[in-house]
Amino acid sequence: MGGTKIAAGVVDEEGTILETYKVPTPPTADGVTEAICAAVSEVSSNHTIEAVGIGAAGYVDDKRATVLFAPNINWRHEPLKDKVEQRIGLPVVVENDANCAAWGEYRFGAGQGHEDVICITLGTGLGGGIIIGNKLRRGRFGVAAEFGHIRVVPDGLLCGCGSQGCWEQYASGRALVRYAKQRANATPENATILLALGDGTPDGIEGKHISEAARQGDLVAVDAFRELARWAGAGLADLASLFDPSAFIVGGGVSDEGDLVLDPIRKSFKRWLVGGAWRPHAQVLAAQLGGKAGLVGAADLARQG
Repeated sequence: MGGTKIAAGVVDEEGTILETYKVPTPPTADGVTEAICAAVSEVSSNHTIEAVGIGAAGYVDDKRATVLFAPNINWRHEPLKDKVEQRIGLPVVVENDANCAAWGEYRFGAGQGHEDVICITLGTGLGGGIIIGNKLRRGRFGVAAEFGHIRVVPDGLLCGCGSQGCWEQYASGRALVRYAKQRANATPENATILLALGDGTPDGIEGKHISEAARQGDLVAVDAFRELARWAGAGLADLASLFDPSAFIVGGGVSDEGDLVLDPIRKSFKRWLVGGAWRPHAQVLAAQLGGKAGLVGAADLARQG
């Protein structure tokens, strides 16, 4: 469940996705409920479904039932579990989407073999998940690991959550596009490849253009990724001081670029890790399940009840 699309899938006990279905995210809360139910109905036509897990982009309460707040969707104390259960007649578990992705990676992806893992998702925004001692840690009220809304710049950029200076304003897909547009506007001579992939103007730059241009060596595109990575790695160093995991798993759409973004994140993490010369370093790993992690994790959490 994201700000732009709803993806549904049938997942077996081994984490294998048997069937998928996608629809755009409607603009209203009622429309979202309708779309979720329609997606479940669509993928249920060829399978016997035992339970439904919903990965919701927002703060989910400790009962895994109500979306308390969503920065990018019009949800405020939305009783999503009850609404969907009444419509589909199946047990429903609602979980934060980044928690679902983290659990999917821990169970079936890059986190296998680790007991203590911190996951971040670099997508439109920045999400996270905490697995400590082989358990998903949600906090007393269910809203732990909202890493994207840690304030890293006092009185910084305005965030969709209403605060200023949140981490996701500096390390996310939106941030990447902003960096590229700013740099292309300032030095268009260094952005010839990038500008040519769009409409020729900085305003026409999109995320897909930055990725392609960076692979072709465009200076502005490469520098935009480096700036995002600088902020991402510094944030991971702070999280290492809090949780001391054995591994960080980096997922989300931005991470699909692989070493183009992960190598500079690792360098930034090493640069900013307090006491880094004298302490063990957590691994910084690429997520293995890609965009499937949330589906797999949501289904596995629903299966566990």
